[in-house]
Order: sequence, then structure tokens, then C-alpha cells
Amino acid sequence: MAQTQRVQSGARIPLPRIPLGSLPPLYRWAIGAVAVVVVLLASLLIWEPGMDFPTTLYHKTSTDGSLSLERTVRGVTSDAIDDTVDWMTVEGAWLFDGLSTAVTHAIVNIEKALKWLPWPTVVVGLALLSFAVGRWALMVFTFLALLFVGFMDLWPNTVDTIALMVVAVAVAVAVGFPLGVVGARSRMADNLMRPILDAMQTMPSFVYLLPGILFFGLGKPAGIFATIIYAVPPVIRLTNLGIRQVSAETVEVARAYGSSPWQILTKVQIPMAMPTIMAGVNQTTMMALAMVTIASMVAAGGLGDNVLRALQKNEPGNGLLAGLAIVFLAIIIDRLTQAVARGQQRKPWV
Repeated sequence: MAQTQRVQSGARIPLPRIPLGSLPPLYRWAIGAVAVVVVLLASLLIWEPGMDFPTTLYHKTSTDGSLSLERTVRGVTSDAIDDTVDWMTVEGAWLFDGLSTAVTHAIVNIEKALKWLPWPTVVVGLALLSFAVGRWALMVFTFLALLFVGFMDLWPNTVDTIALMVVAVAVAVAVGFPLGVVGARSRMADNLMRPILDAMQTMPSFVYLLPGILFFGLGKPAGIFATIIYAVPPVIRLTNLGIRQVSAETVEVARAYGSSPWQILTKVQIPMAMPTIMAGVNQTTMMALAMVTIASMVAAGGLGDNVLRALQKNEPGNGLLAGLAIVFLAIIIDRLTQAVARGQQRKPWV
């Protein structure tokens, strides 16, 4: 028997709700245009053309009443940030001093080890490493590029740059890899980290030098701190992406065979995501090299010093030679990490 629905007299029938996203594009454009026109007319009627933002919060008068200063939103906000940084610098001095000592110790030991080795050993060793993971062309390029760096009297600064990069990339990967894993396993963590990573990648690189100077002072630790912040987002993003791209069927098969969540992560997801993770390490390394060069402005040393001095003294020749050394170093590191990533991709993980 068909059932009929009775509607009482006077009862309100709720109207169906149409989501804005389901409207046709033409309707959405029309709604947006009408909204813009309404706001424009209201602004012209209430205020005037060419109006400025109301940035003044209040006026501060001197004690004698002779001077009145306006306090803007930007001024109050920047003062609050400055006060917070000053508080962190004072209260966290023990932490920053400890980190500075550890980073300086690591960099100095790496520099001593690389400078202790005779340069032919380093050149031939890197050339053979390039041949092992790449091809003849990469080996020849690595050999000639390192000879160019050495004969141009840029070898000591190149060693300093390599030491800075080794420490910065190692810390960035040690911090970024676990965060990428957490982001892949938790949607909430991914949603929290995504806007932070967007801000880190769009922030001008020179801004990172400011907290480095405030927390660590001038020197290599400040450059390492700025480099880590600037270079860590790629390894976080690509680790997250690589683990998420592992097929659900593969994970279900591993779970069906009795694998624990830790075993699925370490023996299935991470190995299968290793090519993508290595791409993130490659991007982090390249960004670290770019930032290490800029970090010479805070006395971090390395090849960036040559570029900075050439800029200050208007010496285009020395600047070009130092720039070529940086380019050659970037190409060698990029090709080596890409070759390692391709080797990981060819491994039969499953």
C-alpha cells in the first residue's frame, strides 16, 4: 500500500539548500560580480575614492604633552614579535649555546678531515664515486670541475661550503623525515604542517638570517640555523607524498599477512616511497647550497664569502669564478643524488 505523507496546515516546508560549489560557473561569476559592485558602491558612498587602510590603533603622547606619536598595527605587532624573540633569546640561552657548540664542533671536525686529505685523493675519490653511481660523462665532469675549483684557489672555501652543507642537510633530513612520516600517517598533522610549510617556502630567504643572528650571533651556527629552516620543507613534503602514494592494496596485503603498523611503515611504505624521499633529499640539498651561499652575510664562510667580497669590491671576475665553483658543486651534488634516487627506484621492493 502506498503511503502518503500528510502536511499539516500552516507547517513550514524547509527549502532545499543548494551548495555554492554546485552552482554552474556562470552563476558563481555573476554572484561574485554583483558582490564586488555592491562593495564598491557602499565604499564610495560611505568613504571616498583612494581611501587608506585604518592602520592607526591609538596615539601615544609624551609625558610633557609636546609630542604625539601614532601607534600602528604593524608597529604594535612587530614590537610584540621583538619582545618574544628577546625573551626566547634570554630564557633559551642555555639551549642555543649548546646547539651552537655542537654545530661548530661538527663543522670544524669535518673541515679538518677534508683539509687533511690530500686534494688528489678527494678529487679522484669523488670522480670514482660519480662513475660508480652515474656514467663516464659524470665522472669526467666531476674530475674537471674539481680541478677548476682547486686551480682557481677556491679549494679551502669549497671545503668549508661542503662542511656547512653536510651538517645542514643531515639535520634537515633528521628533522624533516620523521615529520613527513607523521604527516603521512595523520591527516590532522598534515593539515597543521601544510600552511607552515607554505609560509616557510614563500618567506624571503634573507628573513631567516635575522633569528639566526639573534639566537646564535654571527658565525657558522647562525648560517646553519637559517639553512635548515629554508631547506627542510622539500624533504617533509616529499616524504609525506611518497608514503601516501603507496597503493592501498599493497598495504592491505601486508596487513593481511599479520604485519604490525610499524612493520608496514618500515618494511613496505618507506622502501616503496624511497625514490620520492630521495627526490626530497635532492631538493633539500640544492636549497641548502643556495642558502649556504647567502649565509655568508652572517659570516658563515665558504664560497659565499668570495661572492660577497667580489660584490663589495666590484670585482666581476672573482665573482664569476666563485659563482662557477658554486654551480659546478651544485651540478655534482645534484647528479649524484639523482643517480642514487634512480638506483633506489630500480630496486625490487615488492
